[in-house]
Amino acid sequence: MAARCPTCKREALPPAKNPAFPFCSPRCREVDLGKWLGEEFRIVDRTPEADEDGQQATPANPEDEDGRP
Repeated sequence: MAARCPTCKREALPPAKNPAFPFCSPRCREVDLGKWLGEEFRIVDRTPEADEDGQQATPANPEDEDGRP
């Protein structure tokens, strides 16, 4: 099964033949980078934030943490 470019979904050649792998081209690689830099893509931070005195903040409602009571 051939790999698909995450940007345009076309077939991407294997790394031995394609220096832009997993993208199909350098252009698609740059489009992807631009989306990360423009904050269109994000990685969710699941770690609790520390408050001003360095203590870990706890949610007021237990459902805030994972959506379960």
